[in-house]
Order: sequence, then structure tokens, then C-alpha cells
Amino acid sequence: MPIDQLADLTQPQRDRLAFVELRVRFVGEIRRQDLVARFGIQSAAATRDLALYKELAPGNIDYDSKGKAYVLGGDFRPVFDFPAERVMSWLTQGFGDGEPMRLKTWVPSEIPSRVTHPDLDVLSRVTRAIHQECPLAIEYHSISNGKSERQIVPFALIDTGLRWHVRAFDRKSQEFRDFVITRIKSPYLLKEDKPEPHELSDQDIQWARIVELELVPHPDQPHPEITEMDYGMRDGVLCMKLRAATAGYILRKWSIDCSADHSLRGPEYRLWLRDSLAIYGVKNAVLAPGYCSPDPQRLEFDAE
Repeated sequence: MPIDQLADLTQPQRDRLAFVELRVRFVGEIRRQDLVARFGIQSAAATRDLALYKELAPGNIDYDSKGKAYVLGGDFRPVFDFPAERVMSWLTQGFGDGEPMRLKTWVPSEIPSRVTHPDLDVLSRVTRAIHQECPLAIEYHSISNGKSERQIVPFALIDTGLRWHVRAFDRKSQEFRDFVITRIKSPYLLKEDKPEPHELSDQDIQWARIVELELVPHPDQPHPEITEMDYGMRDGVLCMKLRAATAGYILRKWSIDCSADHSLRGPEYRLWLRDSLAIYGVKNAVLAPGYCSPDPQRLEFDAE
């Protein structure tokens, strides 16, 4: 789509076309009602927007008469240059899906950036597989096992604070595991291959289990009252409910001392997990600073 053709459109039109591209690229489909619901326009206007996008980018969308939806075209080429952070915000928080453009900031600010970002073409195939509930064939590069061909059934993204993972059933190991998205190469959707019941997210015990944690100011740090202020504690306690599948990542990201006797030292350990048994049986508890399982054989982590 030539830039001058976009420039001739109004900003609301460009926003709607950008939304069409986001939905098709990362979800795999869009219907007129999606535009109606998102922008509060009439159905006729939504039809015109879809026709305009198809006219300006013919290879990007096709109409599926059986599903009565526009789907990803076989010759897709992105029109809008969305920053990876904005795509992630749209996918995980449901806002910011307008056309990317520079906006005036109201106050100066600096936000720490991630070291790496997922390749958006890889990410788009992962998110389409999640939305369409179909398996994904990938080439995966694991630190422990090197390169291998896998078939996974993905169902959720996980932000560890450093990297984006996809939670999925791994047909090779027959277990639910986390896969780092930057280590995925050459993914393609297995649309004709339907997941088995035991491969679905409701069978993932670590995903379904909710752990309740009580965090308190670290006993060896001065000024606990400041820690209470920083973390919004009530009566000196911060209560958190986390999925077992994400607990280890968050405990590590927050530098929470998970040792039974609060033995870790250093200014980064502002918080202490008062009852370390709360994460017993959590597979990624191996990532929690200072944690020592009462049963060493249970301290394992099915991450790739």
C-alpha cells in the first residue's frame, strides 16, 4: 500500500485499517462485527473498511464464505510498522491498536526496554495457533537439547520480565512446558490436526493451580515501614495469588527471598516469602531465589 494512499485517508480510517491488520495478522480472522464493536460504527461502514483494506493490500486478506469471516491471505505483507512492545500491549492488555504514530508526551519519562523482542512473524503464527486452538509445528532451539522438530499445542503467552514464553503441550515430551518465543523457528499451523483432550489447557495442572503467597518485609533489611509503603502492604503483609506456572518467574523477577530462614543477603532482597511451603510442588520454583524443596526430587522445571 503506497504511503500517499494512506495519507489521503482520515485518521479514524487509518486506525480502523490498522485494527484490521492486527486482527488478521495476530488472530487470523476478522468480521464486520469486530469493527462495529471496536469503533462504534455502522455495519455498512465496516464493510467499506474491509473492502478498502482488501483493495489497497489485495494479498493480505481473503474472505472465507464458510466461516463468514475475513482470514489471513496467502501473500500477506504488513502495511503498518507496529513496534513489538505495542503489539504485546494490544495482545495482552487489549488497547493501543490504532495506527502507530508519534504522539506528544505529557511528561518526560524513561521505560526500561527488553533486551530482545520476539520476531513478529513468528509471534503472529503462535498467537493465531492459540486463538484458533490448533497445534503448531516448530523448529525449537533448546539450551539442554539443541535443535529439534516439535509439535506443540499452545494456549497462552507468559511474560517473565526478560523474555516472552508460550505455554503449550509438547507432544514430544507429552508434558505441558514453556517455550521461549525467540528460540522458535519456522513455525506453521497444523490446521487439519485437532488437539486431543489431554493436550488442552484445562489439563495443565500447573496452569490451573493457584498459589497464595504472603510476602513480608525482609527481616534483615532496615526500615520495613518503607518496604510496606513501596509495595502497598496492609498490616505488614502483601498477599499475592499466582498461577503455579508463573510463580517462579515472578518470584525471581521481584528478587524475593524464598529461603526458609531468610538467609539471602543483598539490597535487592526487599521481600521474604514467609512460608516457603506455599510453593511446594511448583515446578518452576527452582527459579525462586533461595528456595530449597523439602523433597529434592520434586525440584524440577519443565522449561525449554
